[in-house]
Amino acid sequence: MNILLTGAFGNIGISTLKALTGRGHRIRCFDLPCRTNRRLALKHASDMEVVWGDVRRIEDLQRAVQDQDLVIHLAALIPELSHTGQNSEQHPALAQAVNVGGMRNLLQVLKAMPKPARILFTSTLHVYGRTQQLPLPRNIDCDLNPVELYAQQKVICEHMLMDSGLQWAVFRLAAAIPVRVVFSPAMFQVPLHNRIEFVHTLDVGMALAHAVDQDLLWGKLWLIGGGAQCQLTYGDMLKQVMALMGQAPLPAKLFSPVDYSVDWLDTSQGQKLLNYQQRTYADYVSDLKTILGARLYWIRLCRLPIRLALLLLSVVAKRR
Repeated sequence: MNILLTGAFGNIGISTLKALTGRGHRIRCFDLPCRTNRRLALKHASDMEVVWGDVRRIEDLQRAVQDQDLVIHLAALIPELSHTGQNSEQHPALAQAVNVGGMRNLLQVLKAMPKPARILFTSTLHVYGRTQQLPLPRNIDCDLNPVELYAQQKVICEHMLMDSGLQWAVFRLAAAIPVRVVFSPAMFQVPLHNRIEFVHTLDVGMALAHAVDQDLLWGKLWLIGGGAQCQLTYGDMLKQVMALMGQAPLPAKLFSPVDYSVDWLDTSQGQKLLNYQQRTYADYVSDLKTILGARLYWIRLCRLPIRLALLLLSVVAKRR
C-alpha cells in the first residue's frame, strides 16, 4: 500500500514510521523542511521517500498525495513542544491556517485525485473539554465542549472530514507525551488531582500501523488511550518523573486550580480491533531513564537548582 504520512517527523509521526517499517508498505513522508525535521529524516526515514512542503500550500500537497492509497494526517500546530517553536494557543492565525486550512487543502487535493485516497486523521481527547465532574469514562458519544483553540480546530476538522464524501476514520488520542524531559510552564496548567489517561507514543504508532489494513475502521471515530493501567492522576504521573530525577513532589499550590481538558477514556473497542496497548506509564518512566543515561547522575546532583528553576516556571505559568 502507498501511504502518505503528514507531520512525519513529529512525536507521533516518528512512532508511526517505526511501526510501519517492515510491513511491506511504501511510505512517503511529508513535513516542513526545518532543521530538526531534516535531522530526524536522516535518522528515521533513510529508506523512505521524503517530500518537503507545507500543508498551507496546495501545490505541495498535490505533489505529496500523487499515487497514494492512504493518508495518515498528523500535521498540525500543537499547543506545546512544536519543532517550529510556535504553538497553537499563542499564534491563533497561524494555527487556523495550518490546522483548519491545512485540512481544507488536503481534502481538496484528495477529492481531485482520479481515485481519492482514504484519510486517517488524528484528533484529541481535548475535544471533550473539562469533564472532571462527570461520571467516567469518556466515550465516543460524549458531548464535545472544546476549550483550547487547538481542540476547537480539531472539532472543525473532524466535521469537515465527515462531510467530505471521502473514506475516513478519526483517532482521538489520549495524552501521548514525548519520551524526553522538557521543563515548560505548560506543566503547571494541569491540577495535580486531574484525571489523565496516558498512551505511549509507540503504542499510538502501533495503533495507526495496525489500522491501515482494517476494513472495519472506516467511517468511525475511535478513542486511542493506554487503557486501565495508564489511567492516573496528573499528580501520580508527575511524582514518578520527579522521583526519577531525585526530586520531592511539587506542592499543589504551584499548579492551576482550573480543571484541564483530559480524562479517562473507554478504549475497549479500539483495543479490540487494533490490539495496540502494550506499554504502561511505568514503561514511559523506564524509557526516560534509559534515554537520560549517565546524565541522570548530574540531574540528581543538581536537584536544588533544578527545583528552583521549576518554581520559577510555575510563576511564569501563572502570568500567562
